[in-house]
Amino acid sequence: MTNEQIISKLIEKNITISTAESCTGGSLGKIITSVPGASSIYGYGFITYANEAKERLLGVFPETLEKYGAVSHQTACEMAQGAKKVSGSDIAVSVTGIAGPGGGTQEKPVGLVYIAIAHNNGVEFKKLNLKGTRDEIREQTCDEVFNLIKENLNL
Repeated sequence: MTNEQIISKLIEKNITISTAESCTGGSLGKIITSVPGASSIYGYGFITYANEAKERLLGVFPETLEKYGAVSHQTACEMAQGAKKVSGSDIAVSVTGIAGPGGGTQEKPVGLVYIAIAHNNGVEFKKLNLKGTRDEIREQTCDEVFNLIKENLNL
């Protein structure tokens, strides 16, 4: 099932979605809005590249960022939960990671990405270790997010 088919299923089932993006910088929103009719399910997209934006717009706790960092499953989960709460959407997805080519460390290398989905039954996350250029890592991340949506909603 392609990303576009997954979005079409959300439209068909009237499942609203919001996004909270860091390392993908709006790529998820671009993919969603490329599908005709997406405005009926997609009302909110947050690009929270800075920690301050994660805190102020999504309610990520400063303690989470201090203790675990922006690139962590804890932050990804709080981003998704915050986007769901602020938007009132049925589901919210989030992305935080290091797309490169710089910014990686031994502990958190380039290609380390966390994605999360918040829904009525809680929040799920996935850790990714991706390889490639900055654009390839972003593209792979988006594909993984749509797979996570498909898995969690049994589309």
